[in-house]
Amino acid sequence: MLYEKQLVLLLVLAGIASGLIREVHDVEELTGKKFIKYRASSDVEEEMYTPLEEKDPKFWYDLAYEEIAERLKLPQPSAKRAKNVILFLGDVMSLSTVTAARILKGQRRGNTGEESLLSFDRFSHTGLSRTYCSNAQVADSACTATAYLCGVKANLFEIGVSAAVSYNNCTESQKPENRLTSIAEWAQNAGKSTGIVTTTSLTHASPSGAYAKTANRQWECDTDVESFGVDSSKCVDMATQLITQTPGKHFDIMFGGGMGKFLPKSLKDLHGNPGERSDGVNLLSRWQAEHPGGVVVFNRKQLLSANVSAVSSILGLFQSKLMQFHLDADATYQPTLSELTEVTINKLSQNKNGYFAFIEGGLIDYGNHFTKAGYALDETLEFEKAIKMAREMTDIEDTLIVVTADHGHTLSIAGYPGRGTPILGLNQHQTDLNGVKYAVLNYAAGPKNYQDENGQRIDLSDQIGGDDFVFPSYINTNQGVHSGEDVGIYASGPQSHLFSGVMQQHTIPHLMAYAACIGNGPKVCDIN
Repeated sequence: MLYEKQLVLLLVLAGIASGLIREVHDVEELTGKKFIKYRASSDVEEEMYTPLEEKDPKFWYDLAYEEIAERLKLPQPSAKRAKNVILFLGDVMSLSTVTAARILKGQRRGNTGEESLLSFDRFSHTGLSRTYCSNAQVADSACTATAYLCGVKANLFEIGVSAAVSYNNCTESQKPENRLTSIAEWAQNAGKSTGIVTTTSLTHASPSGAYAKTANRQWECDTDVESFGVDSSKCVDMATQLITQTPGKHFDIMFGGGMGKFLPKSLKDLHGNPGERSDGVNLLSRWQAEHPGGVVVFNRKQLLSANVSAVSSILGLFQSKLMQFHLDADATYQPTLSELTEVTINKLSQNKNGYFAFIEGGLIDYGNHFTKAGYALDETLEFEKAIKMAREMTDIEDTLIVVTADHGHTLSIAGYPGRGTPILGLNQHQTDLNGVKYAVLNYAAGPKNYQDENGQRIDLSDQIGGDDFVFPSYINTNQGVHSGEDVGIYASGPQSHLFSGVMQQHTIPHLMAYAACIGNGPKVCDIN
């Protein structure tokens, strides 16, 4: 048993050492229950309760409209309409992650760190988002994406469908009454341009909330669907949905990783790795045929060379799977999130009717899952750079920018370290009961406990400090886990005052729609 645990840990850590980011969002690791592929089953959710009324999307729409109405009872400082809306999503950007990143930013500049500010700390209005799912206290990125992009809370692992759908149930996911629309589609219906950007993959849970309808977040290509015992001709995989269905096929911008999900196994992708599809379909060729004025790019040079005025749309796939951590990436090959953001805004802003953009710092999540806080915090700082660029590139009078997270993580800032204590180091001012200093940052659960044969904590003085250090955890698990506390919301621009206070996460897209006068709900334009 000890050997098996050591082997699992070595495999976890080897994923980053090799430059490949290991997928961490599988059912067994998130629930503790093993899901047998090739067999449709609801075992994962058998002990998870969903209130009956919450299975109806109308319940969530009505609740969101109530929260908007309560805010409108207060004095309204502005009646301006948002021509453009940008939603920045920091995946697993808990409040502790924000605080630690802020400190690291200052310390990288030679300061004590605590006095530093992130770009979105300067936004005029802040609030808190309640992140629970319909059937879970602690969320994953699928049910939360459904909330902050579709305006309805859903069950774990499911995207773009209501809580009436059971996990991996193809039939239920196809019923029209269970299928949701996203704010991206609302924006398209209003004549606006749309785009999705992520540092993970285009078929990952968060960006998929803008376009996908699926009972399993892992149905990224047909091979994945079939591996779960489901007929991929009846339940269309997410990559195919993105390329062939509304609203995905109408996106003007699609930037991320995951090229393999779009190509057959018989072909190598543009990064030199084989495709993952079993149906023989080349979705990139299909997209190009449907978008003759569009262009496919796969590296930084191509991205920055693209003439946004001369092309109708841009599809960028910058890695075969997930994009690489900023700290590990070849800066000449993989574009930064700021560069992706700049091209996105330059392209989408050409539409006189405005635009909606979803931009995700998705690898904050992976850094925290690996309990490598140095990676998580660096990804957070790359995220805040992109937000700073977006605010500087846009007019605060007509562009609403909302920054939030999907859920938290168990990262903590512990003890009473003095001002200027290295945030990635040891607390130099306190020890445990055995006189051993402990790390400033710790995780509730993770792969490294750092104990000796007697179960006592060991001194980490000669190990801690590097960006790739695996931080201590108190519960021994294969990876770090999500947490259920509220996450921050930061807003700037027209109607940003409405994003103050505590709100349900699914109210966020309804508030953005209110500000932009899109969708079928209340709109600021109705008041003017």
